[in-house]
Amino acid sequence: MQPIHWPNVSYGSAVNFSLLDYIIVAVYLVGVAAGGSLFAGRQKSIGEYFLGGRSMQWWSVGLSIVATETSTLTFISVPGLAYATDLRFLQLVFGYALGRTLVAVMFIPAYYRGELETAYDFLGRRFGEGLRTFTSLVFIVTRVLASGVRLFATAIPIHLITGLGYAQCILLIGLITLFYTYLGGLRGVVAMDIVQLCIYTLGAVASLVVIMVQLPHGWQDIVSFSTREGTEKLAVFHSGDTSSLIAFLNSPYTFVGGLAGGAFLSMASHGTDHLIVQRLLGCGTVRNSQKALMLDAALIVLQFALFLFLGLALFAFYGGATYPSLGLNSSDEIFPRFIVDHLPTGLAGFLVAGVLASAMGTLSSTISSLSSSSFLDIVKRTRYGRSLNPAGGMRWSRGLTLFWGAVLAGGALLFTDTHDPVVELGLRIASVTYGGLLGTFLLGLISRKATQTDAGVALIVGIATMVVVIIFTRIDFTWHTCIGTAATMGAGYVSAIFRGWRRQETR
Repeated sequence: MQPIHWPNVSYGSAVNFSLLDYIIVAVYLVGVAAGGSLFAGRQKSIGEYFLGGRSMQWWSVGLSIVATETSTLTFISVPGLAYATDLRFLQLVFGYALGRTLVAVMFIPAYYRGELETAYDFLGRRFGEGLRTFTSLVFIVTRVLASGVRLFATAIPIHLITGLGYAQCILLIGLITLFYTYLGGLRGVVAMDIVQLCIYTLGAVASLVVIMVQLPHGWQDIVSFSTREGTEKLAVFHSGDTSSLIAFLNSPYTFVGGLAGGAFLSMASHGTDHLIVQRLLGCGTVRNSQKALMLDAALIVLQFALFLFLGLALFAFYGGATYPSLGLNSSDEIFPRFIVDHLPTGLAGFLVAGVLASAMGTLSSTISSLSSSSFLDIVKRTRYGRSLNPAGGMRWSRGLTLFWGAVLAGGALLFTDTHDPVVELGLRIASVTYGGLLGTFLLGLISRKATQTDAGVALIVGIATMVVVIIFTRIDFTWHTCIGTAATMGAGYVSAIFRGWRRQETR
């Protein structure tokens, strides 16, 4: 399909980024680095550094969660998905909201029975310290890989703007984020998350307004290009191929798969992933934690709808052109290219700051959660860790913050040659372990007979099942967490039954 050349739309490779735009981006980076470190004040204990003293406001935590989960994968890749397909990703988002509601009802009350320090502290108290350490290690490995994808996604627009290599872009973003995370702890991270949420949301709205103003007929052109013959880009619900169960499971973004898959994925990410649970534990009470999560559930639906509609607007703006005809390698590059080529001076810089904001919010949260989990779940449980005084604990915590910042930057370099939509790549990586973790947590909540052995066997079986599913089948990623959870819980119950039989035979 050949692109229709609307007024003021070009397809060249020149990057229209002015000195003012560069200044705006520089001011943002310096401001975030300074603000995040100064806002938090001086932390004197591990509880203040990693959990904000358990006294953070529920609304600030709710907004911070939105910013944390809205990485550059969302800001860049979701508009690209709508550009390349339609609004079907919303099916997954509806499942997200359902999953968060279930976490608020099932998981949060369990987390507040006792002074839990991490998500995996619950498993340690339910099954034993060995499982706590194991699940923490699983979280760490998964989070490093998934966050590497997110950090790489952030480098895409910076690479397009400056011409710097991906390695240099990743280093720039990583160093500035690490600075305020190292000094500010969780309070500094949450404070900057709120600022960054405002910046990237306003940036997306501003881009939408610019597109509608430049289109000859505004809203009518967006609807026209989304519904013309052979194009149904306003479609949300898809039934998939119902000819067989395998064909149905292989169908991408179906209503059932999106609702169930989104719910299970959200239960795993918000109920078992310390990236989010760390914030929920910082609210201080069950009710405040639940209010924070439900605020997140409401805002996330609106936010995804905004980014998807932005993708439809870009489709109309470029006259329905395919991304290869625009000289791009993937749909992920469409929105960044629009930012640097077609936004007015000053606004382009603000939008790039928004891209950085979406990424740095997630990156800072990841660094904080990794250092928190590795110290509290592993180092602190050793004989050496138990003998540390508060000052020694703070030195270890900040040292681990530096370490994980460096590891994430290195992990991002692994994905510089990918051509898949990064939002889907990130979700696939998380799916390897999310089902196993969620199944283990549910086993601890529901089963009274399961022991540490049963839970360990279940987690290993769940992860192994997902490796097989991802490598040897074409089942869509929306089903991965559901399958992993079912395999894990099934293995846990079978292990408990088999252990009971063995006990009876030895009597």
